Amino acid sequence: MPPWSLPSTLAGLLDAFRVCFTTPSFATFTALVVGFLARPQARTVTGMLVGARLQHAWHYSRAHRFFSQARWSADQLGLCLLEVIVATLVPQDAPLRVVVDDSLWKRSGRKVFGATWHHDPTATGRKRVAWGNAWVVVGVLVDLPCISHRSICLPVLARLWRPKQTATRLELAVALVRLVAERYPNRAVHLVGDAAYAGSALRQLPEQVTVTTRLRCDAALYALAPPRQPSQRGRPPVKGKRLPELIVLAGMTSTRFTRARVCCYGEQTTRMLAAFTCLWPGVFGARKVQVVLVRKPGAPDGYDLALISTDLQASPVELVERYAARWGVEVCFLESREVFGVGQARNRAQRAVERTVPFGLVCMSLVIVWYGLHGQPSADVARHRWRAPWYQRKHAPSVADMLAALRRLLIASQYRPGVLVAPTLEELLEVQAAWAAAAA
Repeated sequence: MPPWSLPSTLAGLLDAFRVCFTTPSFATFTALVVGFLARPQARTVTGMLVGARLQHAWHYSRAHRFFSQARWSADQLGLCLLEVIVATLVPQDAPLRVVVDDSLWKRSGRKVFGATWHHDPTATGRKRVAWGNAWVVVGVLVDLPCISHRSICLPVLARLWRPKQTATRLELAVALVRLVAERYPNRAVHLVGDAAYAGSALRQLPEQVTVTTRLRCDAALYALAPPRQPSQRGRPPVKGKRLPELIVLAGMTSTRFTRARVCCYGEQTTRMLAAFTCLWPGVFGARKVQVVLVRKPGAPDGYDLALISTDLQASPVELVERYAARWGVEVCFLESREVFGVGQARNRAQRAVERTVPFGLVCMSLVIVWYGLHGQPSADVARHRWRAPWYQRKHAPSVADMLAALRRLLIASQYRPGVLVAPTLEELLEVQAAWAAAAA
């Protein structure tokens, strides 16, 4: 028996992952999740054992074997988490808002599997590179009632990307999104990514998946195919004439910009929007796409942002807001490192490296799901304002507050209220005799 008592609210969430493991592995999984969440620092594999207070009960090799040898799949684990998210935080029959991006988790050591030099904008030096593992991550955007100003990105699936050793980042992302679409074949899936995730591999996605990305300025756009004439002979055309460059299109009088109110990054702003339908054969083939040009009011010409989407039913305002919600994945990467310590494990074997970061991302999403179901945001915000009365602008809990609330519950669950036992007559007489002897 483990030396800790698991809260019923967390145990109910973890029970959904039982199908991913054998009975012994599920016990190890539960213990490592508790240790990962309870550990305030150094979330290494052995650090998880210390966080679960099992360092004297289990040999450290049991935790390492869970990542390097145990029979479980990180993809299956992520899909089970997806089912929990959809069942609890996504409205019924609502489309799934999926975002894809990649990030670098820095490592040290030449023998770490898959570690190599990657571009890192945050790195110091002239070359801006860092040594580590790069991961392609797919997350689900959800709206929590306690956080009304932005959507929260919950990472569910991740694949290790090795340059020239594995498929490209786009191909890995397409494979992960296909898993999501196959799990929910009757739901619409709205995929959002930046310009790096626009390529011909997107044609492999099923029809239920719409793609919204940032449009490159050098994209070769074409007009729609003209209608076939009655007397026309030969194969019908699949595309029209080549359209001018985006900067030229934005300055043409035929491109009509209209004023609209959009909600981006938690703020209501006014933007000028222009939308038109065309083809991008190099990426989407013969599939029609919608292009949205965005610029500030008062700008004489040009554009600030160009978006392209295969969702022809969405309005330009919806597409701009959908792309702006993609910023949640960037916040997710920052919080996974700074708050949860994902990527701090020091294992080096292939299977261990490939499964430790997805495990940490699943733990992060579990905390947010738990808080969305059982958290007390009003009490947490009031408590924070009482501790820091000069910080009155806080109106919603942060992810760090969610983790702190779950840690308090984990600590409180270790102390069970005792049952008072009525003393016997002999015990009362002994106590009275001792009082009399002390007073004499």
